[in-house]
Amino acid sequence: MTFYGLTIDFLAWIYMMGIVFIIAYLIGSIPTGFVLVKAKTGKDIREIGSGSTGATNVKRVLGTKYFFLVMILDALKGIVPVLLAAKFATFRAEIGLPAIIASIAVIIGHSKSLFLGFKGGKSVATGVGTIIALNWQVGLIVAVVWGAITYITNYVSVGSIVAVILAPILMFSFHMPYTYVLYCLAGAIYIIYLHRENIKRLIKGEENKVRK
Repeated sequence: MTFYGLTIDFLAWIYMMGIVFIIAYLIGSIPTGFVLVKAKTGKDIREIGSGSTGATNVKRVLGTKYFFLVMILDALKGIVPVLLAAKFATFRAEIGLPAIIASIAVIIGHSKSLFLGFKGGKSVATGVGTIIALNWQVGLIVAVVWGAITYITNYVSVGSIVAVILAPILMFSFHMPYTYVLYCLAGAIYIIYLHRENIKRLIKGEENKVRK
């Protein structure tokens, strides 16, 4: 059966992917850093430091403990919707398309939150969460590399950029579906773009260090 030249199966696929995208985007939009800073201090984190709602900016206000708390919560925002999409959305599941749609949506949600006037964080922890959900070995390696590079260089931004560049290479090396590789490549480009101001500060020697 067709509807204006489109098959019912195709229309059902579009509907399902739309639902996956919306749910993942809304989960990604939950502004964990903003909520925690607001609850603890009454301040708007968007008016502090870099203006990002991510863990690094939260650390400037609430300290190291909340840095790790926000990192974990933001990573879970990436893990949960991707796992749900992989389990319950069956259209083109053989190439992991539902999980990829969810991954894209949750990253957009985190960086362009519906609840914060389409502003947010730089999607690193959430992005790593999506990678963990797609392939836990790759996600674990990326997380360890992020931590190691951040510790060695003393810059979160450097650790983040190196880690996301490594992700598509690892997905390819682990023989994952091409959709996973392309997602990690596109995600790396997007996250590096979100770090454009950090890159400028790094070049000028003005980037904030993790340890003073």
